[in-house]
Amino acid sequence: MNRFPAWKYALIAFAIAAAFLYTLPNFFGESPAVQVSSGRTTVRVDSALLERIESALKAAGIRPTGILLDASGLRARFADGDTQLKAKDLIERTLNPDQENKSYVVALNLLSSSPSWLTAIHALPMYLGLDLRGGVHFLLQVDMQAAITKRLEAYSGDIRSLLREKNLRHAGIAREGQTLRVRFRDAATRDKASAAVADLLPILTLDRRDDGQDQLLIATLKPDALKKEQDLAIKQNIVTLSRRVNQLGVAEPVIQQQGADRIVVQLPGVQDTARAKEILGRTATLEVRLVDEEAMRSGSSFNVDVFPERKRDGSVSSVPVKKQVLVTGDQFVGAQATFDNDQRPAVSVELNEAAGRVMRQATRENLKHLMAIILIEKGKGEAISVATIQGEFGARFQITGMFTPAETNDLSLLIRAGSLAAPMEIIEERTVGPSLGKDNIDKGFNATKWGFLVIVLFMSAYYALFGVFSSLALGVNLLFLVALLSLLQATLTLPGIAAIALTLGMAIDANVLINERIREEIRGGQSPQAAIAAGYERAWGTILDSNVTTLIAGLALLIFGSGPVRGFAVVHCLGILTSIFSSVVVSRAIVNLAYGHRRRIGRLAIGDTGWK
Repeated sequence: MNRFPAWKYALIAFAIAAAFLYTLPNFFGESPAVQVSSGRTTVRVDSALLERIESALKAAGIRPTGILLDASGLRARFADGDTQLKAKDLIERTLNPDQENKSYVVALNLLSSSPSWLTAIHALPMYLGLDLRGGVHFLLQVDMQAAITKRLEAYSGDIRSLLREKNLRHAGIAREGQTLRVRFRDAATRDKASAAVADLLPILTLDRRDDGQDQLLIATLKPDALKKEQDLAIKQNIVTLSRRVNQLGVAEPVIQQQGADRIVVQLPGVQDTARAKEILGRTATLEVRLVDEEAMRSGSSFNVDVFPERKRDGSVSSVPVKKQVLVTGDQFVGAQATFDNDQRPAVSVELNEAAGRVMRQATRENLKHLMAIILIEKGKGEAISVATIQGEFGARFQITGMFTPAETNDLSLLIRAGSLAAPMEIIEERTVGPSLGKDNIDKGFNATKWGFLVIVLFMSAYYALFGVFSSLALGVNLLFLVALLSLLQATLTLPGIAAIALTLGMAIDANVLINERIREEIRGGQSPQAAIAAGYERAWGTILDSNVTTLIAGLALLIFGSGPVRGFAVVHCLGILTSIFSSVVVSRAIVNLAYGHRRRIGRLAIGDTGWK
């Protein structure tokens, strides 16, 4: 009646052991580390760079205690601060021989002191949020109207070019707010233009009107297209900001959308607000130029600009380009990864009207010649694509080459992220000092610790041995919760600590229901074995109902909340899931081990000495 099969005990034991392993890294503290991140948009931090750094450290006799390569960059941990400084200088000289043209950012940082065997199984500590570690917080407002205006201006140019090609005369194209108005002298021409525009730009809603003097064709973005443009503007700005934040050497930046048109940037560990503003406000641009093939063959650099180009194998070659700039970055309207007619990975690029006319003429006159896209960042240029002009094209064309699908995604992001898709303004700025962050950690930890101890004392005094069982299950719940947060690499904030404390108080409620139900069954004349079984089975429905309703509230906070509210909601929702498992499954396993193998129980140790 009160026995689990052996496999269930084994599964619970395995879950507890795994939770212990993934909780363990949070108790080792932090050790000095050196972080390497990309200093240029086109430079990657990959396994080849890791091998290069390992070789340089080995040759210098510097032994790291661990090296981690992840999405934030490469981080090497060292035993002490002196070794950290020596390693930083060595890595800086190795990766950036030209200090005026740095390819990588080498920064001092702190990394978990977890043993390498824990790191090998991806057992890492939780990230600490801004309020616990200190740093800077920015809230940026994205000018969505400017993004939509930019897109409508591009469509205005497309419509003007289309009408010219179709030989359809118009009396002017003007943008008014979020609409385009095209004037015609007669309705027949307007109707022909409407059909042509609908074929070219199906994302526009076209409306025909008569204002008494002219025939009007009014174009507006469809609701789904408008939302797509706004989402794309936010996404492009987040991508751009992420690349810029890498310059600060921040290990766990938080860059996320808040609401429909705002972006939150949190940089834990950064105290230099001016430097952070400089990086976030930095601009990058693109240029399209023709390659000077004669200079390429002769090796001459006279009257040309020479830019480096990084090959797939890591080598760097020089590309001489003509000084005339055909297209600049602000003339790029969009870029998407796609495939060409031969199903080869390509990047589809869209320019505005003026750039389209220039590109059409340049490609017509330079068929089968090379064209380069130059990314200029921090005053330094680099060729991110060099391709042969295969045919005449204008505002829309494809960039093809020896690309993989992943590389076309990167290139499309580079083109879009060369500059911000829409202007942004810092509307909120906060700085949290490291000492305040440490105080928050200490206070949050003490609040959780004392809350846990008070619950244990109350449960043990009120429910005797069954209170001890409930307390053990509560401890396992806390273990599961911390392990899950660590495994998911969640960022722990002060509201998250509050959610942990609240989870402990709510989790014990399930065991209170179970224990009270067992008491009722005993009072009703049930035997102790039957009372235990009935207590768990009949309390389960109530426990499930109460936790599901609480989970719904937590999910609402997670979906509709932002910032600290979402930090609270994440821990809250995870805590509900772990508490259901620990308070029902784990506590019953403990009770079954204590009582399930006895045929008779003389006195049930549940806090009422009158029960036999």
